[in-house]
Amino acid sequence: MTVASGESTTAEKGAGPLQTAVATAALTRKFGEMTAVDRISLTIEQGEIFGLIGPNGAGKSTFIKMLTTLLPPTSGTAVVAGYDIRAKPAEVRHHIGYVPQLLSADGSLSGYENLLLSARLYGVPRGERKDRIEGALKWMGLKEAAHRVVGQYSGGMIRRLEIAQSLLHRPEVLFLDEPTIGLDPGARDTVWEHIADLRDRFHRTMVVTSHQMEEMDAFCDRIALIARGRIVVVGTSAELKASIGHDATLDDVFIRLAGATEATDMEGSYGEVRRERDSARKHG
Repeated sequence: MTVASGESTTAEKGAGPLQTAVATAALTRKFGEMTAVDRISLTIEQGEIFGLIGPNGAGKSTFIKMLTTLLPPTSGTAVVAGYDIRAKPAEVRHHIGYVPQLLSADGSLSGYENLLLSARLYGVPRGERKDRIEGALKWMGLKEAAHRVVGQYSGGMIRRLEIAQSLLHRPEVLFLDEPTIGLDPGARDTVWEHIADLRDRFHRTMVVTSHQMEEMDAFCDRIALIARGRIVVVGTSAELKASIGHDATLDDVFIRLAGATEATDMEGSYGEVRRERDSARKHG
């Protein structure tokens, strides 16, 4: 377990055989006078499910947006999937998948049509699109709903579709920002089972944010707690809980070190999912 502002690492430019999936060095993002992410240095190994927890406004989403090249860093750097986010942002985007908090599936299209659009956007070869889409639908348990309009999907089905969209180009690192937001417990379990299967069967690396502490406890290989833009602690769930005391929970770690309480979410329809995620974005 690492306690302090982060883990020391060297972020080098260029690509090569992947052993470390993500490496950041003093990564910082400021908005005017406000520092949203403050000199984070972190290493995430290939094949890990790595969790990011922390109160709303702690910097988790800003950190992910820099790693996915959606926001340029103010200072510092990072290597993702073997490529420097400053020097080779296009290569980074080609080798990652990203599932944001905001609704990314088009409710007016069918599940198959959403995946076809994503396959085109990601540059999946024309001759491979049909097989990849059908395989993704089957693997995500959406085969029977493939030609239904996504506006008729439940929240859990929408989230599984969005994960399928992000995987069509076979990324090496997948970023999931609150992947189970707005879902009921059964739907959350299904989504996490698929995330764990990605790691176990395909050795994919996942970087996940969540306010559901029991999910992070059960599925993440390691967890970093971020507060006020800095990493407070990094370690396995067992290490984090042991640092608080006997019989401590991850909620106890969160409350003690971040001074916040866990949020709870419930599943809803397409419109409710969109409203829930919009609200989470505005208040996070």
